[in-house]
Amino acid sequence: MKIISTLLLFFTSTLLFAQQTQSITINSGGVDRDFFLYVPDIYDENTPAPLVFCLHGYGSSASANISYTGFRPVADTAGFILIHPQGTLDLLGTPHWNVGWGASSVDDVAFVEDMIDYVNDNYNLNNDRIYSTGMSNGGFMSYLLACQLSDKIAAIASVTGSMSPSTFGSCSPNHPTPVLQIHGTDDGTVPYEGGPFAEGIDNVLNYWVNYNNCNTTPSQTPMPDINVGDGSTVDHFVYSGGTNGTTVELFKVYNGEHDWPGAFGNYDISSNIEIWKFFSRYDINGSTAAIDEQELESAFILSPNPVQGDLHVKRKNGDIANFKILSLDGKEV
Repeated sequence: MKIISTLLLFFTSTLLFAQQTQSITINSGGVDRDFFLYVPDIYDENTPAPLVFCLHGYGSSASANISYTGFRPVADTAGFILIHPQGTLDLLGTPHWNVGWGASSVDDVAFVEDMIDYVNDNYNLNNDRIYSTGMSNGGFMSYLLACQLSDKIAAIASVTGSMSPSTFGSCSPNHPTPVLQIHGTDDGTVPYEGGPFAEGIDNVLNYWVNYNNCNTTPSQTPMPDINVGDGSTVDHFVYSGGTNGTTVELFKVYNGEHDWPGAFGNYDISSNIEIWKFFSRYDINGSTAAIDEQELESAFILSPNPVQGDLHVKRKNGDIANFKILSLDGKEV
Protein backbone atom coordinates (compact mmCIF):
# COMPACT_ATOMS: atom_id res chain seq x y z
CA MET A 1 0.00 0.00 0.00
CA LYS A 2 2.89 2.37 0.72
CA ILE A 3 4.36 1.76 -2.74
CA ILE A 4 1.03 2.24 -4.48
CA SER A 5 0.36 5.45 -2.58
CA THR A 6 3.79 6.82 -3.43
CA LEU A 7 3.39 6.04 -7.12
CA LEU A 8 -0.03 7.65 -7.23
CA LEU A 9 1.29 10.74 -5.44
CA PHE A 10 4.19 11.01 -7.86
CA PHE A 11 1.88 10.66 -10.88
CA THR A 12 -0.53 13.34 -9.73
CA SER A 13 2.20 15.72 -8.57
CA THR A 14 3.96 15.36 -11.91
CA LEU A 15 0.80 16.41 -13.70
CA LEU A 16 0.39 19.43 -11.45
CA PHE A 17 3.96 20.70 -11.48
CA ALA A 18 5.56 19.44 -14.69
CA GLN A 19 5.61 22.90 -16.26
CA GLN A 20 7.56 24.38 -13.35
CA THR A 21 10.00 21.53 -12.62
CA GLN A 22 13.12 21.64 -14.80
CA SER A 23 15.48 18.73 -15.40
CA ILE A 24 19.03 20.13 -15.42
CA THR A 25 22.35 18.51 -16.30
CA ILE A 26 25.68 20.12 -15.39
CA ASN A 27 29.24 18.91 -15.46
CA SER A 28 30.76 18.44 -12.02
CA GLY A 29 34.23 17.01 -11.58
CA GLY A 30 34.27 15.84 -15.19
CA VAL A 31 30.98 13.91 -14.80
CA ASP A 32 27.53 14.87 -16.05
CA ARG A 33 25.27 15.25 -13.01
CA ASP A 34 21.49 15.64 -12.97
CA PHE A 35 19.04 17.45 -10.74
CA PHE A 36 15.48 18.72 -10.72
CA LEU A 37 15.03 22.45 -10.18
CA TYR A 38 11.73 23.91 -9.02
CA VAL A 39 11.15 27.66 -9.08
CA PRO A 40 7.78 28.74 -7.64
CA ASP A 41 5.52 31.16 -9.47
CA ILE A 42 5.97 33.74 -6.70
CA TYR A 43 9.72 33.94 -7.37
CA ASP A 44 10.65 37.59 -8.00
CA GLU A 45 13.94 38.21 -9.78
CA ASN A 46 14.27 41.45 -7.79
CA THR A 47 14.14 39.63 -4.45
CA PRO A 48 16.87 37.18 -3.36
CA ALA A 49 15.30 33.75 -2.83
CA PRO A 50 16.31 31.05 -0.34
CA LEU A 51 17.46 27.68 -1.68
CA VAL A 52 16.55 24.24 -0.28
CA PHE A 53 18.29 21.01 -1.28
CA CYS A 54 16.32 17.81 -0.70
CA LEU A 55 18.39 14.64 -1.13
CA HIS A 56 17.08 11.13 -1.76
CA GLY A 57 17.96 8.00 0.19
CA TYR A 58 20.32 5.16 -0.73
CA GLY A 59 18.96 3.23 -3.72
CA SER A 60 16.29 5.84 -4.39
CA SER A 61 16.05 8.68 -6.89
CA ALA A 62 15.40 12.39 -7.18
CA SER A 63 12.02 11.76 -8.82
CA ALA A 64 10.87 9.47 -6.01
CA ASN A 65 12.10 11.98 -3.46
CA ILE A 66 10.04 14.72 -5.10
CA SER A 67 6.91 12.59 -4.87
CA TYR A 68 6.77 11.96 -1.12
CA THR A 69 8.63 14.85 0.49
CA GLY A 70 6.06 17.43 -0.63
CA PHE A 71 8.27 20.52 -0.69
CA ARG A 72 6.93 22.07 -3.89
CA PRO A 73 3.62 23.24 -2.36
CA VAL A 74 5.64 24.69 0.53
CA ALA A 75 7.91 26.51 -1.93
CA ASP A 76 4.81 27.91 -3.65
CA THR A 77 3.91 29.86 -0.51
CA ALA A 78 7.35 30.40 1.06
CA GLY A 79 9.10 31.44 -2.16
CA PHE A 80 12.24 29.32 -1.95
CA ILE A 81 13.96 27.64 -4.90
CA LEU A 82 14.02 23.85 -4.55
CA ILE A 83 16.58 21.35 -5.85
CA HIS A 84 16.22 17.56 -5.84
CA PRO A 85 19.60 16.19 -7.03
CA GLN A 86 20.34 12.69 -8.32
CA GLY A 87 23.11 10.64 -6.77
CA THR A 88 25.60 8.60 -8.79
CA LEU A 89 25.86 4.80 -8.89
CA ASP A 90 28.22 3.15 -6.43
CA LEU A 91 30.23 -0.04 -7.10
CA LEU A 92 27.05 -2.07 -6.56
CA GLY A 93 25.20 -0.01 -9.16
CA THR A 94 23.08 1.71 -6.49
CA PRO A 95 22.31 5.46 -6.42
CA HIS A 96 24.04 6.99 -3.42
CA TRP A 97 25.63 10.02 -1.78
CA ASN A 98 29.27 9.61 -0.84
CA VAL A 99 29.39 10.09 2.93
CA GLY A 100 32.41 7.84 3.53
CA TRP A 101 30.87 4.43 3.02
CA GLY A 102 32.63 1.80 0.92
CA ALA A 103 35.01 2.75 -1.84
CA SER A 104 33.07 5.59 -3.45
CA SER A 105 35.25 8.37 -4.81
CA VAL A 106 32.61 10.78 -6.12
CA ASP A 107 32.82 14.32 -4.71
CA ASP A 108 29.19 15.12 -3.86
CA VAL A 109 30.17 18.18 -1.82
CA ALA A 110 31.64 19.71 -4.98
CA PHE A 111 28.45 18.76 -6.84
CA VAL A 112 26.39 20.74 -4.34
CA GLU A 113 28.76 23.70 -4.74
CA ASP A 114 28.33 23.50 -8.51
CA MET A 115 24.54 23.48 -8.19
CA ILE A 116 24.74 26.57 -5.98
CA ASP A 117 26.86 28.24 -8.67
CA TYR A 118 24.25 27.29 -11.28
CA VAL A 119 21.49 28.94 -9.26
CA ASN A 120 23.62 32.04 -8.73
CA ASP A 121 24.26 32.26 -12.47
CA ASN A 122 20.59 31.98 -13.39
CA TYR A 123 18.55 33.36 -10.48
CA ASN A 124 18.66 35.91 -7.70
CA LEU A 125 19.84 33.69 -4.82
CA ASN A 126 20.02 34.68 -1.16
CA ASN A 127 23.38 33.10 -0.36
CA ASP A 128 22.80 33.56 3.36
CA ARG A 129 19.79 31.23 3.21
CA ILE A 130 20.88 27.92 1.69
CA TYR A 131 19.62 24.78 3.43
CA SER A 132 19.90 21.02 3.01
CA THR A 133 17.64 18.18 4.06
CA GLY A 134 17.12 14.59 3.00
CA MET A 135 15.97 11.14 3.94
CA SER A 136 18.31 8.38 5.11
CA ASN A 137 21.49 8.64 2.97
CA GLY A 138 20.26 12.14 2.04
CA GLY A 139 20.22 13.01 5.75
CA PHE A 140 23.78 11.68 6.10
CA MET A 141 24.77 13.90 3.16
CA SER A 142 23.14 16.94 4.75
CA TYR A 143 25.29 16.41 7.85
CA LEU A 144 28.36 16.11 5.62
CA LEU A 145 27.49 19.45 4.03
CA ALA A 146 27.14 21.04 7.48
CA CYS A 147 30.65 19.79 8.24
CA GLN A 148 32.43 20.39 4.92
CA LEU A 149 30.44 23.18 3.22
CA SER A 150 29.70 25.20 6.32
CA ASP A 151 30.54 28.51 4.65
CA LYS A 152 27.49 28.09 2.39
CA ILE A 153 24.98 26.00 4.36
CA ALA A 154 22.89 27.92 6.90
CA ALA A 155 21.03 24.99 8.51
CA ILE A 156 20.30 21.31 7.90
CA ALA A 157 17.61 18.76 8.66
CA SER A 158 17.85 14.98 8.55
CA VAL A 159 14.96 12.52 8.33
CA THR A 160 16.00 8.95 9.28
CA GLY A 161 19.63 9.84 8.57
CA SER A 162 22.62 10.29 10.85
CA MET A 163 26.33 11.08 10.68
CA SER A 164 28.65 8.45 9.29
CA PRO A 165 31.67 7.63 11.50
CA SER A 166 34.00 9.42 9.07
CA THR A 167 31.81 12.55 9.03
CA PHE A 168 31.47 12.46 12.81
CA GLY A 169 35.21 12.05 13.32
CA SER A 170 36.32 14.83 10.97
CA CYS A 171 33.52 17.40 11.15
CA SER A 172 34.81 20.98 11.00
CA PRO A 173 32.00 23.53 10.68
CA ASN A 174 32.95 27.19 10.78
CA HIS A 175 29.77 28.73 12.18
CA PRO A 176 27.04 27.73 14.66
CA THR A 177 24.71 25.52 12.63
CA PRO A 178 21.06 24.85 13.48
CA VAL A 179 20.27 21.13 13.18
CA LEU A 180 16.91 19.34 13.06
CA GLN A 181 16.63 15.55 13.30
CA ILE A 182 13.45 13.50 12.68
CA HIS A 183 13.90 9.87 13.64
CA GLY A 184 11.95 6.79 14.67
CA THR A 185 12.91 4.74 17.71
CA ASP A 186 12.23 1.49 15.79
CA ASP A 187 14.15 2.41 12.65
CA GLY A 188 15.62 -0.88 11.43
CA THR A 189 17.66 0.67 8.61
CA VAL A 190 19.41 3.49 10.49
CA PRO A 191 18.95 2.44 14.13
CA TYR A 192 18.31 5.21 16.62
CA GLU A 193 21.08 3.73 18.80
CA GLY A 194 23.53 3.72 15.90
CA GLY A 195 25.57 0.98 14.27
CA PRO A 196 28.75 0.30 12.26
CA PHE A 197 27.88 2.85 9.55
CA ALA A 198 25.92 5.38 11.62
CA GLU A 199 26.44 7.29 14.84
CA GLY A 200 23.67 7.02 17.42
CA ILE A 201 21.20 9.89 17.18
CA ASP A 202 21.83 11.04 20.75
CA ASN A 203 25.57 11.21 20.01
CA VAL A 204 24.90 13.28 16.90
CA LEU A 205 22.65 15.69 18.77
CA ASN A 206 25.16 16.01 21.60
CA TYR A 207 27.89 16.92 19.12
CA TRP A 208 25.87 19.80 17.68
CA VAL A 209 24.54 20.88 21.08
CA ASN A 210 28.11 21.21 22.33
CA TYR A 211 29.41 22.83 19.15
CA ASN A 212 26.58 25.39 19.11
CA ASN A 213 26.84 26.01 22.88
CA CYS A 214 23.17 25.13 23.37
CA ASN A 215 21.58 24.30 26.70
CA THR A 216 22.30 20.64 27.42
CA THR A 217 18.84 20.04 28.89
CA PRO A 218 16.15 20.26 26.20
CA SER A 219 12.53 21.26 26.45
CA GLN A 220 10.20 18.37 25.62
CA THR A 221 6.77 18.86 24.06
CA PRO A 222 4.46 15.98 23.12
CA MET A 223 2.91 16.54 19.70
CA PRO A 224 -0.86 15.96 19.42
CA ASP A 225 -1.59 12.34 18.52
CA ILE A 226 -3.86 13.32 15.65
CA ASN A 227 -3.66 9.90 13.99
CA VAL A 228 -4.02 7.20 16.60
CA GLY A 229 -4.10 4.53 13.91
CA ASP A 230 -0.49 4.99 12.84
CA GLY A 231 0.81 3.24 15.96
CA SER A 232 3.30 5.98 16.85
CA THR A 233 3.58 9.23 18.75
CA VAL A 234 6.01 12.13 18.57
CA ASP A 235 7.82 14.29 21.11
CA HIS A 236 9.59 17.50 20.10
CA PHE A 237 12.89 18.18 21.89
CA VAL A 238 14.51 21.62 21.63
CA TYR A 239 18.03 22.42 22.81
CA SER A 240 17.88 26.21 22.84
CA GLY A 241 20.20 29.06 23.83
CA GLY A 242 22.93 28.39 21.28
CA THR A 243 25.35 30.93 19.87
CA ASN A 244 23.63 33.40 17.53
CA GLY A 245 20.26 32.01 18.60
CA THR A 246 20.83 28.55 17.15
CA THR A 247 18.93 25.49 18.34
CA VAL A 248 19.33 21.75 17.94
CA GLU A 249 15.99 19.97 17.66
CA LEU A 250 14.61 16.45 17.49
CA PHE A 251 11.23 15.06 16.55
CA LYS A 252 11.46 11.66 18.22
CA VAL A 253 8.93 9.25 16.71
CA TYR A 254 8.16 6.55 19.26
CA ASN A 255 7.61 3.20 17.49
CA GLY A 256 8.46 4.99 14.25
CA GLU A 257 10.35 3.13 11.55
CA HIS A 258 12.38 4.20 8.49
CA ASP A 259 9.72 6.62 7.30
CA TRP A 260 9.09 10.17 6.14
CA PRO A 261 6.47 11.35 8.69
CA GLY A 262 3.53 12.96 7.00
CA ALA A 263 3.88 10.84 3.86
CA PHE A 264 4.17 7.35 5.34
CA GLY A 265 4.66 5.91 8.81
CA ASN A 266 3.73 8.59 11.30
CA TYR A 267 1.00 11.10 10.44
CA ASP A 268 1.10 13.30 13.54
CA ILE A 269 3.62 15.67 11.95
CA SER A 270 4.41 16.69 8.37
CA SER A 271 8.16 16.59 7.86
CA ASN A 272 8.14 19.12 5.02
CA ILE A 273 6.23 21.68 7.11
CA GLU A 274 8.34 21.19 10.24
CA ILE A 275 11.58 21.38 8.25
CA TRP A 276 10.67 24.63 6.52
CA LYS A 277 9.40 26.17 9.78
CA PHE A 278 12.81 25.31 11.21
CA PHE A 279 14.83 26.60 8.24
CA SER A 280 12.83 29.81 7.96
CA ARG A 281 14.04 30.97 11.38
CA TYR A 282 17.71 31.04 10.38
CA ASP A 283 20.21 32.41 7.93
CA ILE A 284 23.93 31.70 7.89
CA ASN A 285 24.46 34.27 10.65
CA GLY A 286 22.03 32.56 13.02
CA SER A 287 18.52 33.36 14.17
CA THR A 288 16.57 35.96 12.20
CA ALA A 289 14.29 36.66 15.19
CA ALA A 290 15.78 40.13 15.71
CA ILE A 291 14.96 41.08 12.11
CA ASP A 292 11.43 39.76 12.50
CA GLU A 293 10.98 41.79 15.69
CA GLN A 294 12.06 44.99 13.92
CA GLU A 295 9.57 44.32 11.14
CA LEU A 296 6.80 43.79 13.69
CA GLU A 297 7.62 47.00 15.51
CA SER A 298 7.33 48.97 12.28
CA ALA A 299 3.84 47.63 11.50
CA PHE A 300 2.22 46.80 14.86
CA ILE A 301 1.84 48.07 18.37
CA LEU A 302 2.26 45.19 20.81
CA SER A 303 1.37 45.72 24.45
CA PRO A 304 2.48 44.81 26.99
CA ASN A 305 5.85 43.72 25.67
CA PRO A 306 7.17 41.44 27.10
CA VAL A 307 3.91 39.70 27.95
CA GLN A 308 2.89 37.01 30.42
CA GLY A 309 -0.88 37.11 29.98
CA ASP A 310 -3.03 38.82 27.35
CA LEU A 311 -1.23 40.38 24.38
CA HIS A 312 -2.88 43.36 22.67
CA VAL A 313 -2.03 43.78 18.99
CA LYS A 314 -2.86 46.89 16.98
CA ARG A 315 -1.96 47.50 13.38
CA LYS A 316 -0.54 51.00 12.88
CA ASN A 317 -2.05 51.65 9.47
CA GLY A 318 -5.61 50.38 9.99
CA ASP A 319 -7.66 47.45 11.14
CA ILE A 320 -5.89 44.32 12.27
CA ALA A 321 -5.17 41.67 9.65
CA ASN A 322 -5.23 37.94 10.20
CA PHE A 323 -2.06 36.76 11.87
CA LYS A 324 -0.47 33.88 13.77
CA ILE A 325 1.97 34.04 16.66
CA LEU A 326 4.67 31.37 16.77
CA SER A 327 7.09 30.58 19.56
CA LEU A 328 10.83 30.58 18.80
CA ASP A 329 10.69 26.80 18.28
CA GLY A 330 8.03 27.21 15.60
CA LYS A 331 4.97 26.25 17.60
CA GLU A 332 1.74 28.19 17.13
CA VAL A 333 0.72 29.82 20.39
